[in-house]
Order: sequence, then C-alpha cells, then structure tokens
Amino acid sequence: MIVAHATARQHDEALAAAAVTQAQARTGGRPFAWCGDGWREYRPVLTTAYRRVVRTGKPGRPPRQVPDELALTQRIKHCDPHGRLLSIETKATIGAPVPQPHTVRVERLNGVLRDRLNGLTRKTHAFAKTADTWDALLDLASFEHTWLRPHPALRLPIVGPTRRQDPRYEPRTPAMALGLTNHPWTWTEFLTRPMLISR
Repeated sequence: MIVAHATARQHDEALAAAAVTQAQARTGGRPFAWCGDGWREYRPVLTTAYRRVVRTGKPGRPPRQVPDELALTQRIKHCDPHGRLLSIETKATIGAPVPQPHTVRVERLNGVLRDRLNGLTRKTHAFAKTADTWDALLDLASFEHTWLRPHPALRLPIVGPTRRQDPRYEPRTPAMALGLTNHPWTWTEFLTRPMLISR
C-alpha cells in the first residue's frame, strides 16, 4: 500500500519533508521503521518530524528526543567511475537496523506503475506537464492498486467443501488486508461515493 508520495522539480530536503509529513499525518504520527537509499536528507527530516518533548522534572527547557520505535535503515550502492555496481552497504542511520531492508517490493511497485502510467515510460508523448497533473495520475494509480485491484498474494482460501483440483479463493485487495473495506471497490463506487471534506 502506498501511504504517501511527493513530487518536486528538485531533489532536495523539501521533497523529503513533504513525503515524511504526509506519511506522518496518515499514520497518526506513529513512529515506525523506514527503509531507503543513501540520500542524506532522510535522517534530518525524520529526526525533526518525529522527535518529541521529554519531561524530566528538572528546571529548564525539556529536551526533545527521537522515540525508540523510529528507525531508518539505508542501503547505499557503491559504484565505480563507469557506473558499475561494486558493493551495497546496509547502514542503520536511526535506531536498530531493519531485519530485511530489501527494496524488492518497492521496485516491484515501480514496475507496476511504469506499466500502468504512460508518463513513466521512456520515449513517450504522454508525459505530465505539471506536478499537479502528475500527482493526480499517481493518486489514481495508487487508489486503483490499493482499493480496486485484487492481488494474488493476498487471496485467502474459501473454507468449505470444494474439490481439491479446483480450490476456491477469496480475492483481496491491500485495503481489504488492512481491514479498511470488506470488498474490492469499483470505479463506479468510487466516483459515486459521497465524501465529507473538512476545511
């Protein structure tokens, strides 16, 4: 499930702050383990976003500390001058290291998005001309991936008298696996559902 994403023309600290702020708001501010590449902006942005005031009972300004639940594990690729991969370094930048900090699921999701969004394909005329257009495209693709399309890895066998040669499964979406809904949504249901927007 895609929790949050951010788009910007420059790969700077503001981009990392936008993504972390969205993820923090959509998870209720709960600290958790992060995995990323070797980008240096991750550590200061996460530290600033999640550190909390700790009351010690002593006079003076109370210190701000990062909770123990927050962790950041980075996988840094080392290449030669020609761009060939030499080694991959795994480093726990914040907290304890993640047991399996692999990016297989992220790369698989990137492949899915390239297959469904023409703006990500190479040598295309279907590029997004503005960041707002790109954000809207990615939002729709993320919604379709999470709420509409069942994933074979999430399906559950149906309990009941079924033939062994023909097992029956219940299709499930990531939203169903997280308990957010009890059925795969359709575009009609999404477009006709009344929404309450707070301002």
